[in-house]
Amino acid sequence: MQKTALPTFLKQGSRARLIPVLADTSKENRATSVFLSCLMAVDDFGSRLLGTVGQRVGTRAKIQCFTEVVLEKALKKKDRPDGLIILEVGKRRWTALIEAKIGLSELDAEQLERYLEIAKINKIDAVITISNQLAALPTHHPVKIAKSKLRGRKLFHWSWMHVLTQAVLLLDTENTLDRDQRFILEEMVRYFRHDSSGIRQLGRMNAEWNDLALSVKNGAQLAKTSDEVVNAIAAWHQLQRDLCLILTRKLATPVSLRLTHAHKLNPESRLRDDCQQLAQKVSLRATLEVPDAAAPLNITADLLRRTITCSMRVNAPEDKKSAKARISWLIRQLADADASDIFVRAIWPGRTANTVASLGEIREDSAELLVENRKLPPTAFEVMSVTDLAGRFSAPRKFVEEIKQIVPRFYEEVGENLRNWMPPPPKIKDEKKTPPLEVAAS
Repeated sequence: MQKTALPTFLKQGSRARLIPVLADTSKENRATSVFLSCLMAVDDFGSRLLGTVGQRVGTRAKIQCFTEVVLEKALKKKDRPDGLIILEVGKRRWTALIEAKIGLSELDAEQLERYLEIAKINKIDAVITISNQLAALPTHHPVKIAKSKLRGRKLFHWSWMHVLTQAVLLLDTENTLDRDQRFILEEMVRYFRHDSSGIRQLGRMNAEWNDLALSVKNGAQLAKTSDEVVNAIAAWHQLQRDLCLILTRKLATPVSLRLTHAHKLNPESRLRDDCQQLAQKVSLRATLEVPDAAAPLNITADLLRRTITCSMRVNAPEDKKSAKARISWLIRQLADADASDIFVRAIWPGRTANTVASLGEIREDSAELLVENRKLPPTAFEVMSVTDLAGRFSAPRKFVEEIKQIVPRFYEEVGENLRNWMPPPPKIKDEKKTPPLEVAAS
């Protein structure tokens, strides 16, 4: 590996090692060193991760990573970031400080603001945080930072589960990894999946979740700016991201959140709008995008009914004219689905009210879904699973455990089997069967 001259701002730093020599209690430094060493050693892994923070890493790029970093200019003697990334592409150099937390430790706003100031003083381009806290995008930070501190320097966030998922996805989908790089990445994945690493998925909702659920049950009005609502949305945002990562690992393809353009650009706007949604509709909502799936996967947690609903909507086949034929087209796609909690909503044209029936009922008699006008065909179908959690809904840990099982199960039974109807491509007419055009006499 080619060496890169240390930048002038770096007073001290050790090259990141795959097998760091550290005390057993140094889980944070150990995980950081293992990760950064893989970022250097596995080209596609470095390219994929740095690409999420806007850095294009080509074949000529060089990545150097250091731990136990001591900077020439610091605000306090104790200011020692956990790592440093140096990316060189030709004459261009991009640098980022790394601040990592492990286990239940969370990032501290005051420390991050200080590190952003240190980055500015040392002309370092960015600060990247890594912790078990989740964020929808690397540009959406789980800690609120004063905007004045972000001027001139970028702040990004990777969750440990995001790092792990990217590695698993690379191992499952890329055949370009050579034997050594695959071995290195597999060792990192093996370590990160072990309980002793301190890397974990979101395990529970916020502390106020039980009180919030009980308040809704008792008919209380929610305030969109209250701590219990804001913290519930913050936890829900983390859970949405965790569900994406879970499906990504299971499907070996990147599953993402569907966000509006405004919400992608402004996480504060997303938080504010979702708090208003919860206060007004007493429900939590999310939409996941699965590549090549028939439709987005919608998730709704209804605090009033204490249910989790997963749904996908597909267009009805226009080449089938009768309502029963269109319903039969859908039933065939759901032949292997468990009918116990699956429902189908038929969407009808005009002002005709939608109809709903269980999959079991429709299998017995498709007429259960029909409207009075039997000649009217439905235009689309929404397939849903509705799970009543009852008392488990208000339990912070049980709620998370249940939804992490419900969403993948719905996709396995319904989502991966649904096909959206597409009109057949036009065919070239057979000239032998086409009568010649008559030419008018002049």
